[in-house]
Amino acid sequence: MPRQLFSPINIGPLTLKHRVAMAPLTRSRAGQPGNVPTPMNVEYYRQRASAALIISEATQISQQGQGYAWTPGIHSDEQVEGWKAVSAAVHAEGGHIFLQLWHVGRVSHPVFQPDGGLPVAPTAQPVPGKTFILNEQGEGVWGDVPVPQALDIPGIEAIVDDYRKAARNALLAGMDGVEIHAGNGYLLDQFINSASNQRSDRYGGSIENRARLLLEVVEAVTAEVGAERVAVRLTPMGRFMGMDDDTPEQTFGYIASRLNQWKLAYLHLVEPMMVGTVLDESNDPRWDAIIKQLRTDFRGVLMLAGGYTGETAEQAIAQGRADLIAFGRPFIANPDLPARLRDRAGLNLADGSRFFGGDAKGYIDYPALA
Repeated sequence: MPRQLFSPINIGPLTLKHRVAMAPLTRSRAGQPGNVPTPMNVEYYRQRASAALIISEATQISQQGQGYAWTPGIHSDEQVEGWKAVSAAVHAEGGHIFLQLWHVGRVSHPVFQPDGGLPVAPTAQPVPGKTFILNEQGEGVWGDVPVPQALDIPGIEAIVDDYRKAARNALLAGMDGVEIHAGNGYLLDQFINSASNQRSDRYGGSIENRARLLLEVVEAVTAEVGAERVAVRLTPMGRFMGMDDDTPEQTFGYIASRLNQWKLAYLHLVEPMMVGTVLDESNDPRWDAIIKQLRTDFRGVLMLAGGYTGETAEQAIAQGRADLIAFGRPFIANPDLPARLRDRAGLNLADGSRFFGGDAKGYIDYPALA
C-alpha cells in the first residue's frame, strides 16, 4: 500500500518531496548582542534540511515583538545576514525553509521593550503566564509577565507595517516564504480570542473586528512578497497564555473562509494536544469537529501539528485530515526524522532541560542514522 506521507506535494511555487514538515521550535540560541543567527544556528537547520519544509523558529518582527531571551529577529541588517546563511545552508542540502513571523504582544517583559516600556496587547489585563528573561547576572530565568498596555490605532498600524517589512527582509534573507504566527497566545491570537480582546473599537467585539488585525497583516504581507509565499498558523481551541474564545467554531471558521481570497501557500493548524510544552490531558472534545469544519472551510493546502507519530501522521494524510504534518520535538532529537519515519527506525529522545538556551549540547549533537 503506498505511504502517502512520503508522496510529493506542491505548496506555492515549491514542490516538496514528501509531507513531513519541521514545526517552528523556539530554542533561544540567537547570537548576542542583536539576536542574530550564528554559525551554530546554521548547522542546526542544515542538519534538518531533509524536512519537506522547515518552518523556522518564531522570529520577532521588531524589538517590541520580542518576549523571550535569545530569540532571533528579522528587523536589522545583521539579522538578515545571519538568516541568509541559514537559508543558503538549507538550500545547499536540497531543502526548503519558511521564516515564521512573530510578535508576542503581551507575553513579554520591559527588559525586552524599547525604553523599558510595557508590552503591548489588545487590552490591558493580567496575563496568566511567565516568560523567559535575563536576570541581573545575565542568566535565563522564568519571570512574571506584567499587565500590558493597550495598543492605540497608530500603534496597530505600525505593527502591520512591521510585519510587511519583516516579510520583505525574510525574502532578502533567501527564505522561500513566510509563515505568519497567529496562534499560541501571541499578539494576533490575542486579538482573535474573545477572552483577551475586550476592545470596543473596530478591532474588538464582533468576530469580524477581532479577526481584522490578522487579515490586515495578511493583506500587507501578501502584497509585499506574493500570496504563494505566505502561510498562516492558527491554534483554534488553544489555551496557552490565557487564550479562550466564546464561539471558536464561528471565529476560526470565519478566518479560514476569509483566508481563501489570497490563495496562500498553506494554512497551519495546531491540534490542542499541547499547551506550551506540556501535554494537555483535557483538550476540548469539540476539536475534532472543528478541524473537519476548517478542512472544508479552507480550500488550500492544510498542515496540522500537535503530538503526531509516524503512524498517526500517515493516517491523517490517508484519511484526508491534512495534506502535511509538522513535527516539533521529534525533530529536535532526530535531525534525519523523515528517514527514520520512512524506515520505521527508532527515535532519539530529546533532552527537555536543553530546549531553551545553552550551547551545542542538546542542539546540534543528536546523532543521525548510520
